[in-house]
Amino acid sequence: MGGERMAQSVDVSAHSATGRVRSINEDSFLASDPLFFVADGMGGHAFGDRASQSAVAALAERVAAGSEPTPDDVLEAVADANVAVRSLSTHGEVGLAVAGTTLAGVARVVTETGPHWMVVNIGDSRVYSWDGRSLTQLTVDHSAVQELVDRGAITQEQAAHHPERNVITRALGAEDTIEPDVWILPYDQVRTFLICTDGLTKLLTSEMISGILAGEVVFGDEPEGTVAHQLVTAADVAGGYDNITAIVVESHPNDAGGDADQTHERGLGVLEETRPRG
Repeated sequence: MGGERMAQSVDVSAHSATGRVRSINEDSFLASDPLFFVADGMGGHAFGDRASQSAVAALAERVAAGSEPTPDDVLEAVADANVAVRSLSTHGEVGLAVAGTTLAGVARVVTETGPHWMVVNIGDSRVYSWDGRSLTQLTVDHSAVQELVDRGAITQEQAAHHPERNVITRALGAEDTIEPDVWILPYDQVRTFLICTDGLTKLLTSEMISGILAGEVVFGDEPEGTVAHQLVTAADVAGGYDNITAIVVESHPNDAGGDADQTHERGLGVLEETRPRG
């Protein structure tokens, strides 16, 4: 395959918490280069925690840590994850109850033209881009309220309190085949991604998240705690009525210049964990 190899440094922090209301954490995450993904097991469905765990385990099995996958490799891994989650419904102890989970994240991939970032989404977990000044949502929620927003029936503010705000329209395990949303992004610049479940975004505003990413607001018992830990702690303090998971990925391509527009105002911590939540 042509193109350059993926030479760069990546700083990662990842953290997950059950929250203050739920008794089980149905979130799981995978933060092992080249894959950075979160999964949120569907509450009220069979084995929500096992569904999310099975999804990220399938990704890790298909795409080895330290490898250089193609976009097709990542899509095949997502298909494997769907099969793994689907099998829980088929063989689960509760008969025909459906197991399901969201899946969102980024992967470092290699194409014929060189390395790229690949953003993947199924459900209402999210991927954001942070440029040191502003937070931009890259993914589009697969949810009932997002469809209403897209049609102009309700505003984003109304969506936050809509009675169907927890209804998602696409999930791993729901059908035999899955069609994730995919975006391919340039690789040759400094980038920071926030990947999170809705337990974070339903409790923290974009302004609050931006303040933490910029280092202007500090949460947690230890000021030196990782950015992901501070984000999760902030959502927990704000109510913690859902499971909360966040991964923050900052990449520094070796050929990235010193352009001020690409300079980030906050360094990230080290990788806390490089395996799916057990």
